[in-house]
Amino acid sequence: MELTPVQTEILTTLVNLFHQKGHAVKGVEIASAVNRNPGTVRNQMQALRTLGMVEGVPGPKGGYRPTGQTYDVLDITDQPGERITNIYRNGKFVDDATVCEISFTTVQHPNTCNGRVRVVGDVREFNNGDIIKIGPTPSNKLVIRGKIIGRDDTRNILIFTISDLITLPKRYIRECIHEGYVTIDVNMSIRDAANTLLKHGINGAPVIDDTNIVGTVTLANITRALTSGLVNQKVWDIMSEEPITVDGDTPISSAVKLFDQNQVNSIVVVVHRKPYGVVFRTDVLRESTIVDEPIIAPSLMSA
Repeated sequence: MELTPVQTEILTTLVNLFHQKGHAVKGVEIASAVNRNPGTVRNQMQALRTLGMVEGVPGPKGGYRPTGQTYDVLDITDQPGERITNIYRNGKFVDDATVCEISFTTVQHPNTCNGRVRVVGDVREFNNGDIIKIGPTPSNKLVIRGKIIGRDDTRNILIFTISDLITLPKRYIRECIHEGYVTIDVNMSIRDAANTLLKHGINGAPVIDDTNIVGTVTLANITRALTSGLVNQKVWDIMSEEPITVDGDTPISSAVKLFDQNQVNSIVVVVHRKPYGVVFRTDVLRESTIVDEPIIAPSLMSA
């Protein structure tokens, strides 16, 4: 079915708003988003209803919602309720946008690999030069990073140069810890804490008070304290408080989202309700596969 540019823009905006709100969208909301006259949007909606592209929802909370045919015509596979792929802009999680399609446009050039990503959400908040990260994708656990070099507002597409393509292992986060169940008592001296970490060959450990996890301590924390002359300090003086915890049987790909969403460099892994160890971003990177020259099918929609 051939749609006019105006109809494509209106339908794409309807899908974006419907995903964000989770309910029917009013015509005035669509008109405001596309910067068009509400009467123009209302006339287009009547035509689109005749084509079976939208449904009208009556009542004070009514409006319009897309039909399955809308997703087919716009070539969008990410319908509400399906697994989603997150997108990050300049290091921050974008909570009102998801990725529904990724494709590569220049995989054969020796120095450049460009990609196109279709977004369900408002692409107008992305600008040329922004650094984006996409993933992990639901099935193949791909993470893609790059810089935006173009944008198609009508089709909700971002064009970007790809800098990194990483495949996350389909294993559990506890497997990133090679020395488990090492903990540091909150009242331990920082010298003893350093000796414990060095003895086990680890960079950090959970800090406990009795059996409760109260923080984390790392060699970096200890080094900063010692170089500042704080040789008589206790662990509780230098530890990082309110740690993010995750169950040891959490897939690595799911744990990666915690690093990004909470803007942290380490998380505490718990196994059988006991502190098991600390995982750092670098630990996850070491467990991952970096693809230097991606020769991939044109689309990664089901990746």
